[in-house]
Amino acid sequence: MSEKTLTDDVRVGATEAPPADASSKRWWILAVIAVAQLMVVLDATIVNIALPSAQADLGFSDGNRQWIVTAYALSFASLLLLGGRIADLFGRKTAFLIGVVGFAAVSALGGAANGFGMLVTARALQGAFGALLAPTA
Repeated sequence: MSEKTLTDDVRVGATEAPPADASSKRWWILAVIAVAQLMVVLDATIVNIALPSAQADLGFSDGNRQWIVTAYALSFASLLLLGGRIADLFGRKTAFLIGVVGFAAVSALGGAANGFGMLVTARALQGAFGALLAPTA
């Protein structure tokens, strides 16, 4: 009766190295994904810092100030699972690109807001696109 060694049961292809061109691109891809995730997480902090000057410029009350933070948090948290499901259905790359472009566009819209309603709407849309972006990153 012959004895088997660990090398007798080696699976072919299990430890194949990735192609050379993919290994050079993976670090750029990781950097883009990390920056996208940083955008989503850092957005809440940046808005909290800029909120007093936005309040002075747009002239809304202290009570309304909380709606700007809440609009983002509520839409982000409530749509996060749906964003993951959309990424599963349509592909992670497609969902990631839509999330990044949408998040950047509504960030610019929020920066150009000329009233309280426009700012809250932009923040809610940022949360929605962030919920699509976060699971794919």
